[in-house]
Amino acid sequence: MKTGIWLLSTGIVITNLGDFWNLFAYLAGYGLGTLLGMQIENMISLGHVIVRLITPVDPQPLISELSTLGYGMTRLEGSGSFTSTVSIIFMIVPRTELGRLLGVLSSRYPDILYTVEDVRNIKEGAKIFHKDTKSWILGFFGL
Repeated sequence: MKTGIWLLSTGIVITNLGDFWNLFAYLAGYGLGTLLGMQIENMISLGHVIVRLITPVDPQPLISELSTLGYGMTRLEGSGSFTSTVSIIFMIVPRTELGRLLGVLSSRYPDILYTVEDVRNIKEGAKIFHKDTKSWILGFFGL
């Protein structure tokens, strides 16, 4: 269905390149549709993300605080090119909790390096977060 709509709209625009309004309507619709889709995806917050924290200082206070907030994590030790040792903390976080986690990191640990990546699949029933998360239906409505 989506492909048919795309082919039809693109065909109309390509066959009428001299019609400025068709071209403008196509570009505006494409851009607004993309932005709206991204906004809806953020509001729904389905799925999980991997958060990777990298810190050259002792991460134990960070680990303790995040554990009390309900986040599970795995700690690895490594070495960096700018420091002799770094701690790498991996976390799989429900997407609904990402805003809260990033808020804690930016306010309490502003110098920590973090990355966020999407997770495609996760083992069914895996216990990655021990606090109750809000219903995705409530998350959809921003509650």
